[in-house]
Amino acid sequence: MSHIVLTRNAMRREPLKRPFGFKGGALSQLWQTACLIEDDEGTRGLGLGVQSVLWSDATLSAQLGQEKGNRLMFSLTQYALSLLKGRELCRPDLMTGQLIPAVWDYGRSHGFPSMRLTFVLNALTPVDWALWQLYARKTGCLHFERLVSPLTQSLSARQQILGNIPLISYDTTEEEIRALADQGIFLYKIKIGSAPAGPADLDAMLRWDIARLKQVHSLVGDRVTPYTDCGYPLYYLDANGRYDTIDRIMALLDALDHDGILERVLLLEEPVPEEHLQDVSRLPVRVAGDESAHSHTDAIHLMDDYGYSAIALKPIAKTLSITLQICEEAAKRQIPCFCADLTVNPAMVEYSKNIAARLSPLPGLKAGVLESNGAQNYQNWEEMKKLNPAQGYPWAEADNSLYHLDDSYYACDGGIWLPYTEYESWLS
Repeated sequence: MSHIVLTRNAMRREPLKRPFGFKGGALSQLWQTACLIEDDEGTRGLGLGVQSVLWSDATLSAQLGQEKGNRLMFSLTQYALSLLKGRELCRPDLMTGQLIPAVWDYGRSHGFPSMRLTFVLNALTPVDWALWQLYARKTGCLHFERLVSPLTQSLSARQQILGNIPLISYDTTEEEIRALADQGIFLYKIKIGSAPAGPADLDAMLRWDIARLKQVHSLVGDRVTPYTDCGYPLYYLDANGRYDTIDRIMALLDALDHDGILERVLLLEEPVPEEHLQDVSRLPVRVAGDESAHSHTDAIHLMDDYGYSAIALKPIAKTLSITLQICEEAAKRQIPCFCADLTVNPAMVEYSKNIAARLSPLPGLKAGVLESNGAQNYQNWEEMKKLNPAQGYPWAEADNSLYHLDDSYYACDGGIWLPYTEYESWLS
């Protein structure tokens, strides 16, 4: 196999339409990154990333702020690329597995001893995808299912329809929620855990969450859809670890049950912080792990020891390599998975779509789903679409909240092997 001789990376800032609130904080922009890796025979791989410091390490985000936090993450990406120079190319998951401890040590030794692993994985995502692109070209295996088969056999479904999951953040207006309902959305992701009186006032948070969920339900709850077992829209609640105890979560769910909303809750994601994990098996909803599932061993821990019954996959935030390992462990336990977003750009949506399209529908749904909220949040989304090499193909756009995937989609894996020409221009 060849050796890596050249690496490059670049970034651009993309502003959001308004502050994007979650985890008790907010973002005003997201850094877009691109990484190029070239071997000694001139074969190239290019990977994309989106940095979300608040999502990946809320403590670090609060400590450093948006600009410094992004610079730190970008420096980890650069360091990872420097470690690759001169290395022999092999299977990407093995190479990424070697990078993770080295990059984590680098970050922690530069004044951030409590840096979360997810922060490192977020930094490594474009590097990992560049390695997969390079490896696919070197082996002549430009076929997603065959390429990932050594890591998992679980991605065997071929969904013809994927429903787009939009995001209702703290600041999403009633008008915007109604507009989403008019598109036929059948699964809404709703951020809970707001901090109206400051992050420490959890009683105020609980009251806010109950009122917000009642508000959303009043706006969309009576819509009819053919894509859920109950015939009405369902809700996916994302707490981002903001709840401190199972009892407080039960107080939320009891309030929802009282108002006839609980039966519509398909998923509750990351209810408690990972440093204070608790058994969630007595909760009357399916509980999903996200940030706390850094690796396949973490996912096993959540499923086997704490009663988590779903896993959010994030190939666009925790690397494709780690995602495939997690997917395999979940499949062994018959635990359903789904693909969550990180407010990524249009080209990166296609990464997630290739996994989401090959997963079975979540229990309670009659179609597959894919979270993509970039169109709701990026100021320049229409311009960003022009950078996507798959732009113009029918599967690249949702039609009234639905992605339609035919045989031509699977024949080319949704265009993920097309040249990222516009992004390569960033690196010149």
